[in-house]
Amino acid sequence: MIMRVFVAGGTGVLGRRLVPQLVARGHQVTATTTTATKLGLLQRLGADGVVMDGLDAASVGEAVAQAQPDTIVHQMTAIAGKPDMKHMDRWFATTNRLRNEGTDHLLAAAQATGVSHVVAQGYANCNGIREGGWVKTEEDPLDLMAGTSAAPGMAAIRHLEERVVGAGGVVLRYGGLYGPGATDDQVELIRKRQFPLVGRATGYSSWVHLDDAASATVLAVEQKARGVFNIVDDEPAPAAEWLPFLAACAGAKRPMRVPVWLARLLAGEVAVVMMTEGRGFSNAKAKRELGWQLRYPSWRQGFKQELA
Repeated sequence: MIMRVFVAGGTGVLGRRLVPQLVARGHQVTATTTTATKLGLLQRLGADGVVMDGLDAASVGEAVAQAQPDTIVHQMTAIAGKPDMKHMDRWFATTNRLRNEGTDHLLAAAQATGVSHVVAQGYANCNGIREGGWVKTEEDPLDLMAGTSAAPGMAAIRHLEERVVGAGGVVLRYGGLYGPGATDDQVELIRKRQFPLVGRATGYSSWVHLDDAASATVLAVEQKARGVFNIVDDEPAPAAEWLPFLAACAGAKRPMRVPVWLARLLAGEVAVVMMTEGRGFSNAKAKRELGWQLRYPSWRQGFKQELA
């Protein structure tokens, strides 16, 4: 069935991969950007572009009302600049607002225009609850990272999940995204040997290629999925495995190893938690219920392909 899909955040790294996949499936896509200079990009991707401020309720309401979509897809983020794990509250400040206020604005616009289905971007990289096994399902709670600079971001994600699922929508918890434009800053740090292993680097992370994340999103749109799904690849892995492999694919020297106390001093508690205690995620539910098939079942294939 052909659907009218409204993609909020159409020019982000994931939006740029999602819009063409939706168009290829025959859907009519309206996608947003925060600046008129990117309207041409959306047109080239096959969408009707519209300028929208996700933090302005009137702007969101007007854009949605004009598009009259069947489904709204929330991909709004504002993650830019050099990664700053020590001050994630500042680095993610605008993204946190988009996950709080922006989510509320989209849901209000959906209600006002009779849109019954919303798909929203969640997060499932290394933020599973830090107890028990190393790999978590959708039944396990997320780690709220209390007392760290990531706490506001985790609270924003919880707000988004509660509001979207409460409205009968679906939250797709994407793993660490990689692919065109998604990991450039991290790779640059690795090449400069500024992304070290911490302690024994036993903390787990989950990854997913942008194209696989986009294909899962298309399935969630078309099936009007509800609830929460982990959108990650088949191989959650400790930093001691994925980081040296990523460095090798990037043609960089093997990452240095630093003690926990030094990493805490230089990079902050969030970096230490990620590297030493992080929990990855299982994709079994998404594969079973959405029929999701991955182009890159493992980051090993994906990293090598992207950095070849």
